[in-house]
Amino acid sequence: MTASRKAFSPREWQVICQHRTPHQVQRFLNEFPYNHEKKKQTLRTFRQVLRLKTAHCLEAALTAAVILEQHGYPALLLDLESQDDLDHVLFLYQKNEKWGTVARSRDPGLHGRKPVFTTLRQLVRSYAEPYIDFSARIIGFGVCNLADLGTYDWRLSERNVWKVERFLIEMPHQEFRMSDKAYQYWKNRFLHYKKRYPDRKPLYYHNRRFWMSGYQKTL
Repeated sequence: MTASRKAFSPREWQVICQHRTPHQVQRFLNEFPYNHEKKKQTLRTFRQVLRLKTAHCLEAALTAAVILEQHGYPALLLDLESQDDLDHVLFLYQKNEKWGTVARSRDPGLHGRKPVFTTLRQLVRSYAEPYIDFSARIIGFGVCNLADLGTYDWRLSERNVWKVERFLIEMPHQEFRMSDKAYQYWKNRFLHYKKRYPDRKPLYYHNRRFWMSGYQKTL
């Protein structure tokens, strides 16, 4: 069951009412500085994110889930499994039977996607090239519904909700393959770009037309 209106503060409910679509939620999350967890690791709920105005990828995905489930979207998360154990988590949704995402990241190519993908594998593939950096590479993906956590308070708890992280790690994942030749090409391109522009983020990917708006914002 979704949280009732009474569970939210007036400010929280105002945010929910003002952001009714994935696109609106993506723009809302883009305004928050990325949570780099400089002092300690965190896994904050919608309530904490709204108060502190910062979020990393999983915190942003939880925030999107809380807002959009009030507008009829299931609380689905997509986990992109990386070879360097630095996974990326996104809110997953469907529109007109096509898949899209809402996401926050340090890298512009890992933000949300428009709902244009017929299959989940196509959606995941749109992240494969932007995911590659010094050590990262997508090797699998999995989808969960946060409703399966039952009464666990992943929405509004004032504590870190580490059970969500464990839930994502333990859920089944499907293998995702990218050829070694393609991987090496995009890694070399990334390394050359960073050598030339160490303070910039690459935007040379061919599928930018599928990205949600707002990726140009400083991260």
